[in-house]
Amino acid sequence: MWKRTDHQPKIKAGDGPKACQCKEMGSAWEPAMPHPLELSEFQSFQVFEDIRYYVKEVGAQLVKKVNAIFQLDITKDGKIVLQWTIDLKNGSGDMYPGSAKLPADTIFTIPEPVFMELVLGKINPQKAFLAGKFKVSGKVLLGRKLERLFKDWAKC
Repeated sequence: MWKRTDHQPKIKAGDGPKACQCKEMGSAWEPAMPHPLELSEFQSFQVFEDIRYYVKEVGAQLVKKVNAIFQLDITKDGKIVLQWTIDLKNGSGDMYPGSAKLPADTIFTIPEPVFMELVLGKINPQKAFLAGKFKVSGKVLLGRKLERLFKDWAKC
């Protein structure tokens, strides 16, 4: 009988992304903002990385449907700790860490726990916005298109 000699730790429930694990091997990632905290401390970091690869795969289709640039500012204790831009207006779409290179149509300022509840479908975005759980500036109605993107990503 063969014995397993590569004693790697088992992955536990809750580790890594739950949805579309469409990652490219060896791709480089640069943090959105220099910050002393470890990126792995943020649950949203892995979600953003996963959505980034989803956008790379279907970005051209999304550009035709969405035609908008979104900037997401994730906060902790009232300070921006992560910042991502989802450009579904230009070329074949792009998602990258940091502020929008071109003017964003809509900017979301969301505490990380609220963001996680939103992308996992645990809370209704409209109710959360009306309850003041996050802020939106710019074209508020485009938020519906971003909500659709998150739902499609969760299905893949």
